[in-house]
Amino acid sequence: MIEELYQKNLMRLAANATGSGSLDTPDAEGTLDNPTCGDRITIQVKLEDGRITELAQENRACLLCQASASLLAENAIGLTLSDVEELRGKIADILKDGSTPLNPPWEKLDYFGPVKDHRSRHICVLLPFNALRDILKKEAR
Repeated sequence: MIEELYQKNLMRLAANATGSGSLDTPDAEGTLDNPTCGDRITIQVKLEDGRITELAQENRACLLCQASASLLAENAIGLTLSDVEELRGKIADILKDGSTPLNPPWEKLDYFGPVKDHRSRHICVLLPFNALRDILKKEAR
């Protein structure tokens, strides 16, 4: 059961730690915690006309959250709030029903398909996207 959660693809994403670190002068930043397991992620962004131009993330989290944060950072440039909300919805669908067809560069989200059978771990995968959504919502006000 644990083996199916922690597949090599997810381990590679987590190990890549894309975007790990901080920005010198972020336009916005936010931290989000998962009280269930203790995951914590801080995301910083630079924005131009509502689009992400740079993203950095620091996390103290499980492998699933680390992999999710790395994948998000790998593909965040150019995203808007509506893009992030749409992606978050697709991830929620993957976690609820299993795999859904995704277009590049988001096809790697399919790696999280096995998490669907582990409801307590869904928030781990969603945490980076929730944190980014919250930051962008706050900036849109």
